[in-house]
Amino acid sequence: MSRMPLIGVCACTRQIGHHSFHIAGDKYLRAAAIAGLPLVIPALSELIDPAALLDSVDGLLFTGSPSNVEPHRYGGPASAEGTHHDPSRDQLTLPLIRAAVEAGIPVFGVCRGFQEMNVAFGGSLHQNVHEAGPYADHRERPEDPVDIQYGFSHELHVQPGGLLERLGLPAHIQVNSVHGQGVERLGEGLRIEALAPDGLIEAFSVEAAASFALGVQWHPEWKVHENPHYLALFQGFARACRERAERR
Repeated sequence: MSRMPLIGVCACTRQIGHHSFHIAGDKYLRAAAIAGLPLVIPALSELIDPAALLDSVDGLLFTGSPSNVEPHRYGGPASAEGTHHDPSRDQLTLPLIRAAVEAGIPVFGVCRGFQEMNVAFGGSLHQNVHEAGPYADHRERPEDPVDIQYGFSHELHVQPGGLLERLGLPAHIQVNSVHGQGVERLGEGLRIEALAPDGLIEAFSVEAAASFALGVQWHPEWKVHENPHYLALFQGFARACRERAERR
């Protein structure tokens, strides 16, 4: 009997009352369960041996988060006062992404995870997309109910010949949009997989990766079982994780 794949899901840090917590959102864990058994990876880079971690998991999911990557990680200007950062998460995830891809471990980045992947490969970020050149405002409205915030917001233009096309996505689909930051300079070795109508990069893959290595700016984990295009991404990730588990 084959072993269930073990899917590492990166945690964010959060202060609740007097205590610090390492947490991962329910919707990400439920989506990760499509691929295998989710395991929350605490943001404790000083205590975690990356090699041992990578030897233990069959896939890694880098989730969205209320926090942003610290701008000094990509040579950007200081963030506006009050911007939420999570340096402990940055310290774990940024080197882990490169190491995982190089080790042939399936990697899937969503929203902040997508931005982390870009930074890990030497790219940079717009800290406020709506203030950058020709781009639309990709943020949700805080006063809207969550179903509206995560409802369809704009069309996605899937680029031909790439991973998304191989996963069965058509040339145009509808996606949600719940982010304030986005790709400024694309990281080295990343292939554009999809664009928003305003030209903002919405998905990329790692060209030289030996296994699944995809980042998406939108949130396909949201009601994933109700959207066949969202589900196709997690099913592709799941196949790659099962293949790694079988090889091990």
